[in-house]
Amino acid sequence: AIAQAINNRPGIWATDPHHGHTPASVGRGEGANGRAIEGVGRHRGKLGRRPVRWCLLPRYFCAALPCETIQRPLIHTPMSVLVNKDSRIIVQGFTGSEGTFHASQMIEYGTNVVGGVTPGKGGQSHLDRPVFNTVEDAVQQAGADTSILFVPPAFAADAILEAADAGIKVIICITEGIPVSDMVQVKAHLDTLPGCTLVGPNCPGVMTAGEAKVGIMPGFIFNPGRIGIVSKSGTLTYEAVDQITKAGLGQSTAIGIGGDPIIGTTTLDAIQLLMADGDTDGIIMIGEIGGDLEVKAARWIAANGNKPVVGFIAGVTAPKGRTMGHAGAIVSGEEESAEAKKTVMRECGIHVVDSPAHIGAAMVEALKAVNA
Repeated sequence: AIAQAINNRPGIWATDPHHGHTPASVGRGEGANGRAIEGVGRHRGKLGRRPVRWCLLPRYFCAALPCETIQRPLIHTPMSVLVNKDSRIIVQGFTGSEGTFHASQMIEYGTNVVGGVTPGKGGQSHLDRPVFNTVEDAVQQAGADTSILFVPPAFAADAILEAADAGIKVIICITEGIPVSDMVQVKAHLDTLPGCTLVGPNCPGVMTAGEAKVGIMPGFIFNPGRIGIVSKSGTLTYEAVDQITKAGLGQSTAIGIGGDPIIGTTTLDAIQLLMADGDTDGIIMIGEIGGDLEVKAARWIAANGNKPVVGFIAGVTAPKGRTMGHAGAIVSGEEESAEAKKTVMRECGIHVVDSPAHIGAAMVEALKAVNA
């Protein structure tokens, strides 16, 4: 609410890319030491050390100047659940070590990677794919509509903004450790762009089995099927996928939403996508202590759900007030404990298991009950 109020402060629409800000060298983003930043654009804005393509910063970033972000119309076309074989994917931070490793895994799986972004290396080729200086170049020249980020935490917020303002529809941020203050501002800005969906940060990505691997999930455990998975935990996502595969069911789409306090796609958002997906017959919802995302999703399922849902909450033994693993995994209220969440989920008709080892068997039984 505070960020929204700040965002409503009067200002002007800026058309000059250097409207009151100090330009970085053309063609590359620079950090405080003058070195190029993997996957980020070529203009330094008011985030100080953090560069952006133009000044992609909304008013609450530029508190000292009456400047506004350059807005481009976003054209949103219906997709399957976030990604599919037709998604045109770029990698921000393409030529870095992490970007190179995971992009090669994505390409090997058959994902439609059309290129990547590394400032200053535009025009080169990497992994037999073109490299672009900016996301805008990738959108215009390669028709990119989906981006995955392997960008250091200090620069990830600007990389997300660059992708959003260039017209990318689905942004998947793998980066862990982005400052919460940065994500508050990014989240508020993305809320003004209805055609743009952010997954993460601090997530394992999104995978539509047999079609697209956009993230760090191991592709070999997936098998095309009709079970959707929503999870805060990467590791428990893989566990659920493996159990579903071994049960002979297979997966439609797995969405790792991330475990940070502020994320783009919530548990409820992902549940709604899978409930509306004609290729999904059942859903696995994996949550953890802290926050109320699972409770909100459970209550929506009780009122609107039309598919069986199996749920698990991690952190039963976590002491109150102590962060466990993810930054958002901290119990600060009565309804944020594992037991409280499981109670609400059961009341809402979700098939709750007490051990992740039982997720696959519970889904088999839930589907049998529906088909009986």
